Order: sequence, then structure tokens, then C-alpha cells
Amino acid sequence: MKEFLNKKNKIAIVGVSANPEKWGYKIFIKLKSLGFSVYPINPKHKSIEGNPCYPSLKDLPEKPDVVITVVPPKVTEQIVKQCADLGIKRVWMQPGSESKKATGFCKKHNIQVIYNACFVVDGLNL
Repeated sequence: MKEFLNKKNKIAIVGVSANPEKWGYKIFIKLKSLGFSVYPINPKHKSIEGNPCYPSLKDLPEKPDVVITVVPPKVTEQIVKQCADLGIKRVWMQPGSESKKATGFCKKHNIQVIYNACFVVDGLNL
């Protein structure tokens, strides 16, 4: 888990929302406030809190070290395939975004995966 939490990591959050009540927004703001290099991903937004928001992982200016999914399981299943294609080796699936298909894909493709744990509550509060 500590490999996921290294401050040197570039982190992409798939499913960031502009709604402060949503977990995608909360995770993004928390990581930014802690000094992490964070890229919000949501094709519905141009920016979040003045930060450019990207439509997909392939549109990022650099490859992230960690991808956090805050999306429905069916979307996560597509995201992990993109991670494999892009050579991204760490995925954290927020509770509710995981599926057996997505976690199995990660394990089969040597992608480190964490699920059944909240990045903010379980990860950052270690």
C-alpha cells in the first residue's frame, strides 16, 4: 500500500466530479492539499477547481504511477484495460468501483490492485 502513497507518484483519478459531495471530488481535493501531483479525469468537465480535467488516461501529459477509479464497475473494467495498454502498474479501486472481472484482469496483467478500501479513509490515514 505504501507504494501507492508515495508523494512522488503522479496520480490520475478517473471519475472526478465537480460536486463537493462526491468521493471523486473529495479525493482530488485532499490529494492536492497534501501536495500530490494529481490529474482529474472526466470527459464531462474541462476543469475542476481551476485544474485542467482530462477526458481519458491517454490524454494526460505524462503517464501516472497510480490510477484511482471512482466510477461504476463496468467503467473500471475498461479503465484497467487502458492501464495495461499504457503500462500503468498500480490501480486503486474505490469501494463500489471494483468488480471481479476488473480485479482479475489486474492480477492477470501484473497490475498491483487495491480494492475494498477507501483511498482517503484507509490509505491516507495509515
